[in-house]
This record gives sequence, C-alpha cells and structure tokens, in this order.
Amino acid sequence: MSGKKQISGYHQGSVDTVLSVDAVTREAEALAEERPDRAALWALADDAPLVTIENLVAGYGAMEILHGVDLAVGRGQSLCLIGPNGAGKSTILHSIYGFTTISAGTISIGGRDVTREKPNRKLSHSGVAYILQDNSVFPDMTVRENLLMGGYLMESPQLAAQKADQVLEKYERLAARANQPARVLSGGERRLLEISRALVMDPQVLLVDEPSIGLEPRFIDMVFEILTDLQHRDGKTIIMVEQNARKGLEFADIGYVLVAGQVAIAQKGDDLLENPDVGRLFLGG
Repeated sequence: MSGKKQISGYHQGSVDTVLSVDAVTREAEALAEERPDRAALWALADDAPLVTIENLVAGYGAMEILHGVDLAVGRGQSLCLIGPNGAGKSTILHSIYGFTTISAGTISIGGRDVTREKPNRKLSHSGVAYILQDNSVFPDMTVRENLLMGGYLMESPQLAAQKADQVLEKYERLAARANQPARVLSGGERRLLEISRALVMDPQVLLVDEPSIGLEPRFIDMVFEILTDLQHRDGKTIIMVEQNARKGLEFADIGYVLVAGQVAIAQKGDDLLENPDVGRLFLGG
C-alpha cells in the first residue's frame, strides 16, 4: 500500500468499484447537463403534488447552496434525495422547514405558499415535521416525557399527553419503556423515539434526514419498516435524505440525484436503482 494515494469512497461496493469523492462529484456534474424539467418532476408526482418547490435559490447567510431547484411529491408518496457530499440534499429539507436564507423561489404545501413560514408554524399549521439526523433525544427524560416534548405547540398539556399516549399505543417497543429514561434505549429505539416524537403533532409531511446514520443493519431495517408503515398505512408524505443510497431508493417511490445544488436526475426509485450511471457513482458498481 505504500506510495499509493489514499482515497475516500462513496457508500458501498468492493475496492474495485470505489471512486474518490472528487471523482464522483466530477462525473456526477456531467449528468446534470440535461436536467429534468418541471413537467417531468410533476409527472413523477402523478401531476398532483402535495409539496412543491419552484426555482428555489437558498443557502445559509451569504452562502448560496441551491441554485433554482424544483421538486414535487404527491400525498402519500416518498422521495429520496441522493448525491455527492455538499450537493445540497439536507439544504432542501432545511429550506422546506424554514432553516435557510431563501432569496428566490417558492415552497408550497397543498397549494399554499409556505416559503416564509417559520419552523414552529410549519409544524403547527402546515403539518410539516422534521426528524433530525443527530441524536436528539433527551437522555435523562423518560420515553413518555420525550414524546410530550413533541407536543409543545399544542393547545394544552392534556392534549399533548393524549397524543403521546396514542403514539405509545402504536409502538409496543416504546410503550414497554415509557417510564424509563431514554438513555437506556438502543440506537434503533432512540431513532424510533425521534420519529415517534414527530408524530405527536400528526404531521402530513415528514422530513427525514439520514435515518440510517450510525445504526446497525438490523436497526436500519426496523427504521425503514416503520417509515414504510407511516407512508402506506398512515398516508404520510416523506421526503428523505439518505446516505445509504441503495436503501433509500429501495424505499422511495421517487428518487432525485442532486449535484452542485441542482436536480441532475429524477426517476422512480426502482428506475434509479437500475440506472447504470447512478449504480456506478452512488451504489458501488
């Protein structure tokens, strides 16, 4: 190995299929030359999108990350965003929820412009919940107390308690530990608690940032089973960023490849899995 340049790879694959991050970015930029138009994106949402983004220019302070992004996802659909590091995937979630500086474009939910709404209003009035990628449980609070925190914008503590109990009824794994401190939970159970806390407000849209990050494979499967149930049984619309591109695309109805703050490719999730360029760059061969 001496004398060879050490490179960092992207996701999965054997050593024969690993590409450097820089190489992935360069080759992915070539894919962006023929970006999908708005009509194609709307068609993937069955021409009846619940969440739409049009010509979004956004970033953090003076740093512009997104350069004219369009997006459409229908009610009860799931969308997974993949792409190189720094492509703007999480920035899309941040923008929808109100965490970025937006200089142009619109974000709509159910046909209503929510571009300038603050996060609290997005959650309480527009039905949008954000599930962070970081470990955000309160370890010294009980599982039930963590759930109660999810209802902090409700009209009364009694209503929040009622909703928290309904969530506990849904997930026996959490109910069994309702009165135990959250620090005793496994990694997968903590992620379940984070998801469940977001459900207390009964959102219609879930923004899910890296649900598999830091989890063992058996817990990753559990989390995706929960998300599948929320989409198909409860009718939630899910917009996700996922580091494990294969897992994310296997889950999602729609997949977008982001490159340099723009949508380079948009197809059904299954079709992206079969796309040779996507496979070579993001799926390990």
